[in-house]
Amino acid sequence: MKGFLCEDTIEGIFTGIYDAWASGMETGHENVRLFLIRQYEPELFFEYEEVFPDADKAEKVARAIRKKISGEAFRRVYRTAMSSQPDRADAIYRFLMEGFRYKEDTLRMLQLPAVGRVFELARKVANEAHLFLEFIRFEQLKNGVLFAAIAPKSNVLTLVAPHFEDRFSGENWIIYDETRALAAVHEALKPYVLARLTEEQAGIFLDRNKENDGYTDLWKVFFNTIGIEDRKNYRCQRTMMPLWYRKHMTEFL
Repeated sequence: MKGFLCEDTIEGIFTGIYDAWASGMETGHENVRLFLIRQYEPELFFEYEEVFPDADKAEKVARAIRKKISGEAFRRVYRTAMSSQPDRADAIYRFLMEGFRYKEDTLRMLQLPAVGRVFELARKVANEAHLFLEFIRFEQLKNGVLFAAIAPKSNVLTLVAPHFEDRFSGENWIIYDETRALAAVHEALKPYVLARLTEEQAGIFLDRNKENDGYTDLWKVFFNTIGIEDRKNYRCQRTMMPLWYRKHMTEFL
């Protein structure tokens, strides 16, 4: 058995798929598996090979998915790659084995375990990203930049940033994923970019040294007074807004 160890990025996973596919063409795809570096446990009878991200290989895989299966298949694969589940790289590989065989019909074949797994992972990521569109809370820094910190389970930053790029196109803002030390940085009227922040850089934003413009306190007062005491249902509230989302929500700080 051959195991390919890939980096936990979309480029890293797609590069791993490219190299694994070439190996599978010779030894059989069932004898090949993908693992994420630092997220796997060595197994007996496996020969491991580390894969280094290659933009050209990753682009070839992305183009093949769009052309040979469909654009919707690529969107599901992308969301799956953003999942927090350790088997996501291998799940995509198994899905593509079916996808390149059944083409556009693949997405309707949920009875196939590989297709069902990608559907499940992609749906969870999409649902989490959708909730963060509602739960992200911006605070104003002293320099006027809007800053929001999140700690998502999945890597949803590239799924939520385009929404705010359109919604707040004229603002300077930063959305910081503290789980991955990754930030979406938007300069007014320009496309957002992704940037890795060091611990020191992140600390500058996370020290709560924000500009007090009154809106933060106003929002807290509104949240605490708008509800009807006799109709409060904390169980329902936790269902609609799970506790782990609230770490960076203004009204719960």
